[in-house]
Amino acid sequence: MRFSKRAIPLLASLLLAAGTAFGQAAAPAQAAPKAQATAAKLEFEVASVRPSAPLDMQKLTADMQAGKMPNFGMHLDGLRAEYNYMSLKELVVAAYKVKPYEVTCPDWMATERYDIVARMPDGSNKEDAAAMLKALLEERFKLQAHTESQERPVLALVAAKGGPKLKDSPTPEPIDENAPLKPGERKIDMPDGPARYTQNIETGKGMTTMINMGTRGSYTQRIDVATQVVQINGTGVSMSGFVDILSQVMQLGGPSSKRVVDESGLTGHYEVSLNLSLADLIAAARSQGVNMPGGNAGPQGGGMAEASDPGGAGSTVYASVEKLGLKLEPKKAVVQQLVVTNAEKTPTEN
Repeated sequence: MRFSKRAIPLLASLLLAAGTAFGQAAAPAQAAPKAQATAAKLEFEVASVRPSAPLDMQKLTADMQAGKMPNFGMHLDGLRAEYNYMSLKELVVAAYKVKPYEVTCPDWMATERYDIVARMPDGSNKEDAAAMLKALLEERFKLQAHTESQERPVLALVAAKGGPKLKDSPTPEPIDENAPLKPGERKIDMPDGPARYTQNIETGKGMTTMINMGTRGSYTQRIDVATQVVQINGTGVSMSGFVDILSQVMQLGGPSSKRVVDESGLTGHYEVSLNLSLADLIAAARSQGVNMPGGNAGPQGGGMAEASDPGGAGSTVYASVEKLGLKLEPKKAVVQQLVVTNAEKTPTEN
């Protein structure tokens, strides 16, 4: 079944808020314990934690068509910290500075969403926010987690027969956080640094999102209703950044999805492109508890449950990778995983 333009604004915003389609270059998971140990005493001065209100799809679509974009995701401005419409899993990602696919947690943590508004103590900076968020999650949600090594099935990104077909791209300039925003531009904070983005909804056609992540690369995401395709083009992308994009797309399939590891041997920065099925991404969003309008969610609402199978919904990922002269090979590898052993759905009172 084809999906209408009513689903586009929410899907684009959720991809942006979660970092799903844009990749992250955060510190490796094994570095998290050291960061926790050095910043364990940092806490917000005051914080309000509430379950997110259900989205009004009609209002959301109307706002975006009028140029008013939703304020989803993490925003750090001076001493004020906001985490809007974020799942508990996304909050853990921000607090522990890991990637979504490096977190093992109960399924509900990817579907229950919360709004947090907090104030950091005088003298704090952005780098302190993660440790403060971690302390808040431990106090309000009774969160307990630890890092461990696990052998898991993965997908190795390697050169295909005939070699890579990648075009070199210069390393992007760092983002100047003090530079004024351009017309229509907004800023968002990600676990690994700031980003700036613009979105343009074309009534009845689709939506284009452009995001600048500084030295981590720049991306354009195009959601096209006519072709039912999500196209992601990146410039200045390292292979570590590219495998993050691939891993996070695969992560839409749920806990059984395979992450991607880089074994390409490529060390430069390149132009990359992915063409993904819109139906797969919408079904996957539904499998994560998001009420997406239009179409159906596929068998048992499973979304991209077969995303790690070349013959399944993730086949569009494999095809895109092969066009770049690369391929994904299944293997096993020891990876670092943040394992959540306890968390409560209802936070303690403000």
